[in-house]
Amino acid sequence: MKLAVITDSTAVLSENLKSIEHLFVLDIPISINGQSYVEGKNLSLDEFYEKMADSAELPKTSQPSLAELTDILERLVQENYTHVIGLFLSSGISGFWQNIQFLKDEFSQMAVAFPDTKITSAPLGKMVESVFDWEHQGDDFETILEKLTVQIEGTSAFIMVDDLNHLVKGGRLSNGSAILGNLLSIKPILYFDQDGKIVVYEKVRTEKKAIRRLVEVLEEKTANGDYALYIIHSRAEEKAQEFYKLLTERGNAKKISIVDFDGVIATHLGKGAVAFGFIPLV
Repeated sequence: MKLAVITDSTAVLSENLKSIEHLFVLDIPISINGQSYVEGKNLSLDEFYEKMADSAELPKTSQPSLAELTDILERLVQENYTHVIGLFLSSGISGFWQNIQFLKDEFSQMAVAFPDTKITSAPLGKMVESVFDWEHQGDDFETILEKLTVQIEGTSAFIMVDDLNHLVKGGRLSNGSAILGNLLSIKPILYFDQDGKIVVYEKVRTEKKAIRRLVEVLEEKTANGDYALYIIHSRAEEKAQEFYKLLTERGNAKKISIVDFDGVIATHLGKGAVAFGFIPLV
């Protein structure tokens, strides 16, 4: 089996992963004031926040390039790859997954799988890492896909944002929920549901209570099993540290990584969002 993995730039990837020659990453452009940027190429994360703060309109994001994905698949055929797994951001927040399904038939020379990850960011990066770990230990393609299914079904993220308008204007959350949160000073806890959509999980009165409730939810969701855990934030380091401290005080701080949302996801969550993501270790 000669396996390639393709993902997108919302996945949080370690430097070791980025150096793997059979991993390919599709860029997702960010448009600010009519100018297109790609984080890591012509835009740093710091510059993204500066430009977003100075912009009269919220930034916009596009889907990954279908043409770029097609080019990669054509190259893989030429280089005699036999199997391909594409792991992209959730179909619940992007139409890209639905738009690429026909490519599995277009490139029938290879076994091509595009499972819907129903997630993004650090858990998505962990899925990519897991595929390479399973390949390294000798698992065949079907076994890898079976393990991916288990991971996907057990993965989610719970989020608290400062300003729901980013999600509403980007079409990622219902307008009614946003109005309720903004007018009544309610801090809704959002999450990726079983369809990979961002929906309201609970409504909490204050930010402090919301963070404490996030800790409780994390404990509930990961009580039975072994998980990789992530605290993810968009320029909300203080909240992330408070989250971590609460977990430590309760004796439940397993090995947790604190990471940044990339600019694409921060476009839709806004500055000041904090989340936790969890993914089972299979």
